[in-house]
Amino acid sequence: MSTPSIIWFRRDLRLSDQAALAAAVAEGPVIPVYVLDDDTPKHRAMGGASRWWLHHSLNALDAALREKGSRLILRRGKCDAVLAELAEETGAGRVHCIRHYEPWWRNAEKAVAKRLDLVCHDGNYLAPPGSVTTGSGSPYKIYTPFWRALQERMPPEHPTQRPRSIDAPAKWPKSDTLADWGLLPTRPNWATGFEAEWTPGEEGARKRLDAFVAKAARYDEQRNLPSIEGSSRLSPHLHFGEISPATVWHRVADAGGSVKVFLSELGWRDYAQNVILQFPEYASKNARDKFDALEWRTDADDLRAWQRGQTGYPIVDAGMRQLWATGWMHNRVRMIAASFLIKHLLIDWRVGEQWFWDTLVDADYGSNATNWQWVSGTGVDSNMFVRIMAPLSQSEKFDAAGYIRQWVPELARLHDDVIHDPEEHGRRPASYPRKIVGHKAARDRALAGAKGI
Repeated sequence: MSTPSIIWFRRDLRLSDQAALAAAVAEGPVIPVYVLDDDTPKHRAMGGASRWWLHHSLNALDAALREKGSRLILRRGKCDAVLAELAEETGAGRVHCIRHYEPWWRNAEKAVAKRLDLVCHDGNYLAPPGSVTTGSGSPYKIYTPFWRALQERMPPEHPTQRPRSIDAPAKWPKSDTLADWGLLPTRPNWATGFEAEWTPGEEGARKRLDAFVAKAARYDEQRNLPSIEGSSRLSPHLHFGEISPATVWHRVADAGGSVKVFLSELGWRDYAQNVILQFPEYASKNARDKFDALEWRTDADDLRAWQRGQTGYPIVDAGMRQLWATGWMHNRVRMIAASFLIKHLLIDWRVGEQWFWDTLVDADYGSNATNWQWVSGTGVDSNMFVRIMAPLSQSEKFDAAGYIRQWVPELARLHDDVIHDPEEHGRRPASYPRKIVGHKAARDRALAGAKGI
C-alpha cells in the first residue's frame, strides 16, 4: 500500500468541491484530521456559538467520511506539532489543506510547512484572495472596483463532485472523542434555540441552499425586511466551508430578478478576505488613524442593556435577542444594532465586534471586522461616522413589526402604528424598558465626539 496523505480540515468541512480532499484521494490512502487549536489563534479562539456549530459540523463530516470508507481523526493542540506527530505515527508523506487567510492560520501554515510537505489548495472563495488586483497589480481597498474586477473573472469553475470512495490507511491512528472536547454548552445549555434553527453540516447546507433558490430572484426586495426573512441564511455554512461559494453561485446565478444583488454579497465575502490579507489586524485596529483620537464611552450598564436587548429601542432589542436565542441576526438589523452601539451609545466598535465574535454562529474574522469598520466609519471602505442610522425610522421603513413581535413579546399586543416606538406614543408596557438614551441626544453626543476627527 502506498504512503498515506493527511488532509487537514479547518473551515472547509465538506466532501464536495473540496480540492484538498480530491488531491489527497488521488495520491492513495487518506487520513482526514481536524485539529482543535486554541493556542495558535490565542484571543481569536472560536467563541461559544461557533463551538456549538463546530461540534455538530464535525459530527456530520465524520458520518459523511464513514459512508466513503473513511473517518475523521480528532486531535487537540498546536497544529504544526500535532500534524508532525501524526505524520510520524502513520508514515504520512504529505499534508493537503485548503488555504486560509486569517492571520493566525497563515502563521500556522508557515509553521506546518517548516516541518512537513504541505500543499495548500484554493476553494473557499470565488477567487483566491489577493489575486484580484488593479491594473498596476495592487490589491483593491474599495469594494465597488473590487467587485467590478471580480465579476470579470466570473463565473467560478463548476464545482466538483465528492469522491466515490476514500482509501483508508493500513492502520488508523488514535483519535480524541468529540464529546470530550466540551464544545457544547451544558450549565446552562443556552443553545436550545440553535438546535431548532440550524442543521450544521454539508447536508444542512444543501437543504438551506435548496430553500433559498426558490426566492433568490426576490432577494433585493426582501433582504431588508426582517419580518419576511428574504436572506439566504447560508453564512454559517459558508463560513465553516460546508458548501463552496462556487456551488452557491452556480445554483442561483440564473434565478433572474434581483439575484445579482445576492451574488454581490458573495463578492463582499471575498472582499473582506482581501481586506484582512492587507490589514491582518483589521478586527482590532482602526483603518483610519484619525479615529484613534475619538474618546469612546465605557458605560457597563449601557453595554449590558445592548447585549441583553434592553435598550428601549424595539428593533435593536429584537435583533439582540434573536442573536442570543439563535446565534444569528438578520443583516439589516445587524447594521442597525451595530450603529446603535457605536453612534447612540458611543461605545467602541471593537467591543461590539468581540460580542458578535462570541455569539454569532457565522462569526467570520474578515466579514465581522469589515462590517463593523464599515458601520463605524473607521474602515478603508466605510460609511461616514456622521451618518447616523435612526433605528426608529429604520424599523418602520423596513416593516419590522412582525419581527419585533416575535423577539420582544412584551410588545406583541401593540399595533403596527406604535410598536416601533411605544414610548413616544405613550404605549410602553411596564415590562419593557425606557429608552436608555434619546435619539436626538445620542446623535448630538456622537457628532460632538467626532468633531475635529
